[in-house]
Amino acid sequence: MAAPVAAAVGGLRRAIRRSPSWRGPSCRPLSSAPPPTQATAVRDAFLSFFRDRHGHRLVPSASVRPRGDPSLLFVNAGMNQFKPIFLGTVDPRSEMAGFRRVANSQKCVRAGGRHNDLEDVGRDLSHHTFFEMLGNWAFGGEYFKEKACSMAWELLTQVYGIPKDRLWVSYFGGDPKAGLDPDLESRDIWLSLGVPASRVLSFGLQENFWEMGDTGPCGPCTEIHYDLAGGVGAPQLVELWNLVFMQLNRETDGSLQPLPQRHVDTGMGLERLVAVLQGRRSTYDTDLFSPLLKAIHQGCGAPPYLGRVGAADEGRTDMAYRVVADHIRTLSVCIADGVFPGMSGAPLVLRRILRRAVRFSTEVLRAPPGFLGSLVPVVVETLGHTYPELQKNSAQIANLVSEDEAAFLASLQRGRRIIDRTLQRLGPSDVFPAEVAWSLSMSGDLGLPLDLVELMLEEKGVQMDPAGLARLAQEEAQRRAQQAEPVEEQGLRLDVHALGELQRQGVPPTDDSPKYNYCLRPSGGYEFGTCEAQVLQLYTEDGTAVASVGEGQRCGLLLDRTNFYAEQGGQTSDRGYLVRVGQQDVLFPVARAQVCGGFILHEAVAPEYLKVGDQVQLHVDKAWRLGCMEKHTATHLLNWALRQTLGPGTEQRGSHLNPERLRFDVATQAPLTSEQLRAVEITVQEAVRQDEAVYIEEVALAHTAHVPGLRSLDEVYPDPVRVVSVGVPVAHALDPASQAALQTSVELCCGTHLLRTGAVGDLVIIGERQLTKGTTRLLAVTGEQAQQAREVGQSLAQEVEAATERLSQGSRDVVEAQRLSKDMGRLIDAVDTAVMPQWQRRELQATLKVLQRRANTAIRKLEIRRHRKPRNCCSGTQRGP
Repeated sequence: MAAPVAAAVGGLRRAIRRSPSWRGPSCRPLSSAPPPTQATAVRDAFLSFFRDRHGHRLVPSASVRPRGDPSLLFVNAGMNQFKPIFLGTVDPRSEMAGFRRVANSQKCVRAGGRHNDLEDVGRDLSHHTFFEMLGNWAFGGEYFKEKACSMAWELLTQVYGIPKDRLWVSYFGGDPKAGLDPDLESRDIWLSLGVPASRVLSFGLQENFWEMGDTGPCGPCTEIHYDLAGGVGAPQLVELWNLVFMQLNRETDGSLQPLPQRHVDTGMGLERLVAVLQGRRSTYDTDLFSPLLKAIHQGCGAPPYLGRVGAADEGRTDMAYRVVADHIRTLSVCIADGVFPGMSGAPLVLRRILRRAVRFSTEVLRAPPGFLGSLVPVVVETLGHTYPELQKNSAQIANLVSEDEAAFLASLQRGRRIIDRTLQRLGPSDVFPAEVAWSLSMSGDLGLPLDLVELMLEEKGVQMDPAGLARLAQEEAQRRAQQAEPVEEQGLRLDVHALGELQRQGVPPTDDSPKYNYCLRPSGGYEFGTCEAQVLQLYTEDGTAVASVGEGQRCGLLLDRTNFYAEQGGQTSDRGYLVRVGQQDVLFPVARAQVCGGFILHEAVAPEYLKVGDQVQLHVDKAWRLGCMEKHTATHLLNWALRQTLGPGTEQRGSHLNPERLRFDVATQAPLTSEQLRAVEITVQEAVRQDEAVYIEEVALAHTAHVPGLRSLDEVYPDPVRVVSVGVPVAHALDPASQAALQTSVELCCGTHLLRTGAVGDLVIIGERQLTKGTTRLLAVTGEQAQQAREVGQSLAQEVEAATERLSQGSRDVVEAQRLSKDMGRLIDAVDTAVMPQWQRRELQATLKVLQRRANTAIRKLEIRRHRKPRNCCSGTQRGP
């Protein structure tokens, strides 16, 4: 029987990512009430068991948005919020420093990053992107293996009433190569609790040894499994609870050393537990999901949910039910915690989740528009009592989901038409053209993720071209690298001969005024207009003028007009796509636009035939453009704040920005101090907080000649010239008598800008270095990235304070002192490389330098004392020094 058991446990561990767990014994008599089975009662019973019977403090669930931990996209385990305790970096003055035994129900999301269950959701009966982790913890040796195991056994068998003969346990069987002994203590504890030896199984490092990361606390774990077969035939085991015993530390050299303080970290998935207690084979058959499945059936009229998988699930109807039910829970919880669908990091993952839900709801379940948003109240009803932020933000969640759903439906319908049209031209054995798949994914807000395109093709029995996609991805990566750190332009350009030929033919410069055609909607979002244009000339990659281009060709397009911003003035180029007028089903992705002698050249990939004279419609990538607008307005505020802080004579030496970050070069007599860097950020924050209007107007260049405080660079400006003024109308700012340009940001600028400063969100200077004598380069981020940088800085500051406290308490021996010194080294590396406020980095670096010296001095003193001890022991009668 050992082989099928091992196979069952192994299959379980592949299906569910391991999560930390907690447990404990009971002291008072149990109630005679029937075991709880409804999900709410199950959750409440867990929390009250640890609070009332075993003196645990109940702590709220942390947000699914990690605070100060850039290694995570989402909180994916109950232990995440307690990492400072495990690492010994908790601020000794904080509330957390007093935690000894705690319990909670933690919201977790496993999508993207190392733990990613997204693509598995819907295909089986157990995977979820959002789930609740029930956990109990003991810190600093408050209790350890025996109490943890006995509490877990008591809760499962007496409170929840699970038959003992349905439970199996596993423990760490040791690893001679790693120098690790088997965890016989855990084995013996289970045997003493009455678990038969035949149901106590040992496994190796992969299954029953838990590590936080490449370095840090780790230790053996023991797991409790439930037998679905109930003794009929071979066991069918599902993991219920994982109990981790942190007793070792993985050092940077790979060795394992005992931890000075041991911890218990346990985790049990609520959904899995409820399924067991309700006698269900699937978590989707529990009352956590049944209200949603019922609402989906009523809202879209699809056949009722039957719980089928694989080939039995004809039309993938039941898979769609599971996808939609899971994803709307994830979307609701994430948005309530401040994670919104976006273009990078966790927001990008959430965007993919939303679009996956939209696709399954509309294409498989035939749901009406706005359907997903209608499910939010059902999520709030089932989870809102436990997580009140869902109730508080329910209207915002529903509105945001509905808006994104409507936007993606248009994209999905267009993508489906493009795929069908392309397939009609393919032979039975042809792969799907990489250029078409790439154009679908790179078309701005209307883009379809490549994994979604692949899934849509998979359903039609068609494969993508992986080699072609890899080539296009490499080219895109190179292009992004160039935009991040601009170098001499490469690729498509109009040389002097091409420009001369255009002038000889009398072709007028490109009209790019439509790039300024955007407005701010009452809802707060921006609306960007499209632009219709005519193809005047086409160029191959080597710059040769041609009358047409064919499928798959990279080419340059010269149009009579455009709404694309071509790279200039330090702002990176727009990207987006164009379509032929009257043929909306073929997207030509535009990677960038550049100015060549007054002409705007668009670099694109042609998925189909295109010729001179074609009429096209251009669409900018809205998120990309908005990111550039945000950074450009922030650059102006930064320029003004530097003048306010360093003096009116401070001069800009250059800048560059893209949607990710901005770079600003400023003339300085000396490097900026930490106080000056912080003052600059505070000045920008105040302008952002006031959400001032940004006024933009074209005026005659002569009117700007003698305005006090007007910012301009040493370059040639067009006439008329655009003036960008923050908080003050341009006419008033340019009045020499008003002095307004001395009180706010007023600059000559051809870039695209926000219409109100509030959308900048925040600005953090994350880097500063001397380029040359007298010139300082600043790197800055804004918005969500700035908020994350501040959280990382705050987290590291708390770690430094905790290290200071540990050092002041002294070390008992050399080993402990050396561990503290190593922790200092790790902290120094973390502070040096983190994306955090530069002023704070400087302060922490100075503190850590002092602490490292003190730690090294402490080690030397302990070593001297240790070497002297044998000599002192030789004389039995000697006293004193």
